[in-house]
Amino acid sequence: MNSLSHIAWRKFKKNSLGVFGLIIITIAVVISFLGYVLFPDSTPYSNQMHLELSKKEPGFTTVFILVPKESVPEVNLFEKMLFGQESQFEEIPISTYREDNGVLWYTPFDSQYEQKFSDSNYLISERTYILGTDSFGRDLLSRILCGTRVSLSVGFISVFISLLIGISLGAIAGYYRGRVDAAIMWLVNVVWSIPTLLMVIAISLALGKGFWQVFVAVGLTMWVEVARIVRGEVLSVRENEYVEAAKTLGFSHFRILFKHILPNVMGAVIVISAANFASAILIEAGLSFLGIGAQPPMPSWGTMIKDHYAFIVMGKSYLAIFPGIAIMLLVLSFVLLGNALRDALDVRS
Repeated sequence: MNSLSHIAWRKFKKNSLGVFGLIIITIAVVISFLGYVLFPDSTPYSNQMHLELSKKEPGFTTVFILVPKESVPEVNLFEKMLFGQESQFEEIPISTYREDNGVLWYTPFDSQYEQKFSDSNYLISERTYILGTDSFGRDLLSRILCGTRVSLSVGFISVFISLLIGISLGAIAGYYRGRVDAAIMWLVNVVWSIPTLLMVIAISLALGKGFWQVFVAVGLTMWVEVARIVRGEVLSVRENEYVEAAKTLGFSHFRILFKHILPNVMGAVIVISAANFASAILIEAGLSFLGIGAQPPMPSWGTMIKDHYAFIVMGKSYLAIFPGIAIMLLVLSFVLLGNALRDALDVRS
């Protein structure tokens, strides 16, 4: 087994597209794990709004007056990674400023009239928005990075649910055959006949709109393909001599199925999991675009496209293109990884 794994790993490393997909996925996982520590806007959901800065071009730079807030608790590093940190400053975007005899005079952003700043406790900070700002004046880069966590979370939990159901039913159907197989395959065919997106929308509406409901809805629609593949693999593996030997030695059906059969079909399961991960990301983006996925202010790439696709013809196409590129890049990475794993685990080659 170790030699086979070593051979598979060497074959995988020779696939440059698969390695590229793995690198992109690894970067996305690191971004999701470190979370708000990496985001330029570390407030919860990267939802810091400055309406006067809405729809600014990528690379836009402006100056802020930072006024300390009172009674804003500071969280530890772990809590900041997971949930973000409420801003400890009130931020005032300005165009120009000058200090005259210890008094600060400033011009508010998009204003021509200079004003006197009465508070003596302040900081001056300059900020660059690498990808610009969205229609609410939020940092677009932070929102896209935060959306990575949403997409990976939906993909991971949805695939876990689909594997839990699909492997269990597929293994039972392939091992016991007969009436058990017929009953399970009837259920699989019924679910298979329903369009995936239609079923996801129906389950989402039944469970209600929200982030956690998307997990269940997507997971409950992807298990049928897993079940069909696992059933086919189990039907083939159960005829091998070592399975017959295990039955002769009096091992229980549970032990034979989970210790002798399933470990030998996991290669196909790993490949289908990568494909399902890509499908889950696309389905979540589609649901959010339709307004029944992750709800504001939670950043979702589908929601960001929905909010800004009208700006494509208004000279602000980047507002929808950047989240679209993020979806395309992550989905493509999982597809490339799945193809590379399929080739690496193919014993015939």
